[in-house]
Amino acid sequence: MSSDHTQTETRVPGYLELRDRLAQRNRGLRDKVMSLPEAMTLVQDGDHVAIGGNTFSRTPFAACWELIRQKPKNLTVSRSITSTEGDLFLAGGCVDKYMTSWFGQGIVWGLSRVLRDHVENNRVIYEEWSHMSLGMMYRAGAMGLPFMPTRVMMGSTIPDALQSKLETMVCPYSGDKMLLLPAINPNVALIHVQRADRFGNAQYDGLPFMDNDLAMAADKVILTTERIIDNDEIRLASDHTRIPFMTVDAVVEVPRGAAPHECAGHYEPFYSMMDDYAAQTRADGVTGAAAFMERAVYGPDDWNDFLRMMKMDKSTGGNA
Repeated sequence: MSSDHTQTETRVPGYLELRDRLAQRNRGLRDKVMSLPEAMTLVQDGDHVAIGGNTFSRTPFAACWELIRQKPKNLTVSRSITSTEGDLFLAGGCVDKYMTSWFGQGIVWGLSRVLRDHVENNRVIYEEWSHMSLGMMYRAGAMGLPFMPTRVMMGSTIPDALQSKLETMVCPYSGDKMLLLPAINPNVALIHVQRADRFGNAQYDGLPFMDNDLAMAADKVILTTERIIDNDEIRLASDHTRIPFMTVDAVVEVPRGAAPHECAGHYEPFYSMMDDYAAQTRADGVTGAAAFMERAVYGPDDWNDFLRMMKMDKSTGGNA
């Protein structure tokens, strides 16, 4: 990673390239089930990785956890609102650039001390967008548009703080000035859902966030799910299928795959662990995050071992 953090070139494919690649895909109902470590090998150094869910709701935490264990480099990571997983990506030395609209474990714990340290010491490029602007950029990527004309952020100073200059245009119909948001087509999207079949048809409950757009915009989708169900069960409630199989490259069954965050209908956030982590970083900052990484990310044998270590493997304490 360069010390001055000049913009590094990320391997984000253009839309026409994505269309050509999609046309060559096997669109049959093939089995995509694999292990968590195997699925994370689909992420390459320098990739743009988009993360589903929002704050500490339906975060693909197991996928992030395993990816960080594989120690990728020079990633661009984007998410609408970043939570605990963002600290771990930074403390793990995985990220060159972070794009988000807010960065902190959650409102009650305040802003991230790990991000502050990285920004103040020029160890990461940080772009703070508005919530809606990131959603519009993912939506443009999903629709196959190079940009999205919008009024989002106009009249604010947020665009002035971004590293890249945003273009404007005059609407040919109304004559109004519009801000043009560039499409985001991530190399890989990580998404966690309540249920999916082995082909990648996914159904999720609760708030949808931006996950459907992420799946349609990304070149590859790694799907973790609380449980894999039979395709016949998917077909019985086909109107609940939010992510279609043709967008998905890997399906991993990971019970409690959003822990310590919540997964609607399955478990609430594990606040005790989140409180402990916040106390550690509040006291020791990046040093505290690094100590947590050694113990809870690199130390466990696998995801189930992590859950046992963090006492999140049982339905206790009102968390399930």
